[in-house]
Amino acid sequence: MLKQGKDYSREREKALADGLRDVATELRLIDPADFIAYIRTEQFGNLRNLVNSSTEMFFKPGTITFGLSGEVDAPWGCAPCISLDMEFHHLNVSVYFRLVLRSLEAGIEISYVSFEGGSEDPDKNTARLVEAIEDARLVPVAHKRHRQPEEGARAGG
Repeated sequence: MLKQGKDYSREREKALADGLRDVATELRLIDPADFIAYIRTEQFGNLRNLVNSSTEMFFKPGTITFGLSGEVDAPWGCAPCISLDMEFHHLNVSVYFRLVLRSLEAGIEISYVSFEGGSEDPDKNTARLVEAIEDARLVPVAHKRHRQPEEGARAGG
């Protein structure tokens, strides 16, 4: 029988989601119509400005950036879902991910993670990611939140 492996992707998405919770909350204050208009008309500079203004309060400059791509899912009768391609770069850790914004929640989907000089031990690499996120923040994340455990990697409620 094969031993079940650890889900490192899920752990890393959760770590990034926890670190970006404030950013996701800030971005969800923006009218979805603005996101829809900017994405559909490819006004990525405007989106970059929105992302920059939402990250600058929480992260060191240049650590979280907009990846100049996004998608909108806005079917009739449903709340829109906005997906923004994003990048995190700090302490020789790079993460390319998608920030998914919905009406009542946000989530993270990691596409690629790179650890310059990474370890062969995935647990050590995950710890490096957590350290890089914490070091990149201007204000530390409150680790003692009184909330129910969430399913999936959610970045804001």
